[in-house]
Amino acid sequence: MTTITTMWARTTSTGRRVPDRAPERPAKRSSVPFPAEAPLDCPLCPRLVAYRQHNAATHPDWFNAPVPSFGKDDACLLIVGLAPGVQGANRTGRPFTGDFAGDLLYGTLLEFAFARGTYDARPDDGLELTGAMITNAVRCVPPQNKPTPAETKTCLGFLVSRIATLPNLTAILALGHIAHNAVLSARNIKKSSAPFGHGAQHDLGGNIRLFDSYHCSRYNTNTRRLTPDMFRSVFADIRACLDR
Repeated sequence: MTTITTMWARTTSTGRRVPDRAPERPAKRSSVPFPAEAPLDCPLCPRLVAYRQHNAATHPDWFNAPVPSFGKDDACLLIVGLAPGVQGANRTGRPFTGDFAGDLLYGTLLEFAFARGTYDARPDDGLELTGAMITNAVRCVPPQNKPTPAETKTCLGFLVSRIATLPNLTAILALGHIAHNAVLSARNIKKSSAPFGHGAQHDLGGNIRLFDSYHCSRYNTNTRRLTPDMFRSVFADIRACLDR
């Protein structure tokens, strides 16, 4: 059984509980299964805990905690990103909100009727997802936006539980190679049997289909590795799959 524990935490002036200090070793595990969302004081990855605390000391007005998924449990589409951006979701507390990647992602979601309202790069902008949910393979912001393989593996239990809580789920969009591999691991599928490729599709079993896209990062769009039209093409495939 995959499990999680929490460590002693202090309460900030805003009422949010945060770890008192980073543990020197990964936290011992108990008999409590992983929830779909990480606790705000999650102690499982010492390096990420230390980085959260560094950001909290430097920017106490930021979210600085594991970023929860955005969307409702009736979602048919689950979008899996890499990890929160330091000045994006780590600051705002909502996935892909406040950085360049969110501009492209939410604009495309609105275009394909997976969202309604107006995206204004703020968690209180009133934007709602419709039939979709957004999460990350790694829930905490990593230094240099690069989680280690061990951190990705440690966070996998949250993704497994997140997928299990979506009864209508029929499509998963993986944004990038790491997210793709995390989804395969969550479904106990060998990576060699479903290689990542932009625009690729894979059967995950249980009436769930995996769609791959390059990550909608500023770097990928600036280098033209991913263009808005390429991104739209993947969403067109997803929409066609869901509308069958």
